[in-house]
Amino acid sequence: MNETTKAQVNEVAPEAQAANSTGASDAAAASAQAGGERDGFAVIEALNADNAALKDRVLRTLAEMENLRRRTEREVSDARTFGVSAFARDMLSVVDNLSRALESLPEGARAGADDGFRSLIDGVELTARDLQAALARHGVKKLEPQGEKFDPNFHQAMFEEPDETVPSGTVTKVMQSGWTIGDRVLRPAMVGVSKGGPRAAKAE
Repeated sequence: MNETTKAQVNEVAPEAQAANSTGASDAAAASAQAGGERDGFAVIEALNADNAALKDRVLRTLAEMENLRRRTEREVSDARTFGVSAFARDMLSVVDNLSRALESLPEGARAGADDGFRSLIDGVELTARDLQAALARHGVKKLEPQGEKFDPNFHQAMFEEPDETVPSGTVTKVMQSGWTIGDRVLRPAMVGVSKGGPRAAKAE
């Protein structure tokens, strides 16, 4: 190789080295950019996961609060409706005694009684009516099952008696009145039930 050729090679070599250096730098920059994009995507995915978890937690909390609100409203309503159950149950004996006192009067006693005794009878009747009205204002209602179909949810059968004039299973006698408070039975009615008559028609 002559001197001229060596000089040309030496002149080209630095340019090739510079080109190679520039390409390596570009490749490194591209690799760094790709790595940055991957890191950015990872951060976004992590934030989305955290957002979904927080949203799920908020929805669960709202559902729990709604259930708590409904349960509290139901408990308050039950307390308002059934809070007087014990007191009302005690008052039933007073109603029974007033009713027995009026039922024990012989027929015609009012017509032949003097003014004082008649006023006493009227006062007992008025007291009994006012007491039942006061109970009714608090949701306590009297059951009147005479002639109705026997219902074990509200009636307590004390005896059966043959009666072919009414369908079997009909309440023919009420020995003690029953009472309800709201949709609950405060005291079942003690009744006598017929048997031997035609079978009661089933409800549609």
